Parts: sequence; structure tokens; C-alpha cells
Amino acid sequence: MEHDRLTFDEFQASVDARVCPERLTPLLEALWHERRGDWDLAHRIAQDVEDGDGAWVHAYLHRREGDAGNAAYWYRRADRAPARGPLDEEWREIAGTLLARLARHGR
Repeated sequence: MEHDRLTFDEFQASVDARVCPERLTPLLEALWHERRGDWDLAHRIAQDVEDGDGAWVHAYLHRREGDAGNAAYWYRRADRAPARGPLDEEWREIAGTLLARLARHGR
């Protein structure tokens, strides 16, 4: 499956099937691993992406971890207000945004 044509439903199905799609962007790979329960690997991947999206994923991960202070720092770095809704909703929002951007720009 081409990563630039991966839909949200296909991405979610890959998590459920425990088969990580090939050639995911690092941030989508981080979200995939977090969803499968490997927070540490997800964090290692996300902390190496030094842009606004990387900060957003990093913020989400610290929020998931329960570290609100660290999450707030990363939301500021991402130039986003701290998320307040359910964690699963934020995961879907981030994944959907990254997948849509990938489909539009092929990166």
C-alpha cells in the first residue's frame, strides 16, 4: 500500500491488524506504535522530528502519558492550544491531518 494513498480507515485497520504499513512518515509511524501500546518507541520517533507537527505529536504523547506540564510545553512549541478533549479524539485528529497532508503533498 502506497503511503501517500493511505486512508485513515486503512491506517486504523493496520493498527487493529498489527501490521505497520511500509514507508510511513516518522510521525505516522509514531502514532501507529503508540496506538499499539509502545509509547517509548513512539516517543523516540517523535522527538526526532523538529517541526510543528513533531511538536504536536510529542505534546499528544506527553498528554497520553499524563504529564500535563510537559505536554503544555510541546503544545506551545507546536503553536497549538492544549487539547482538552478525549485522547482518542486527538489521536484521530492528528492522524487524519497528517494523512490528508501526505495525500495532498506526497510527503
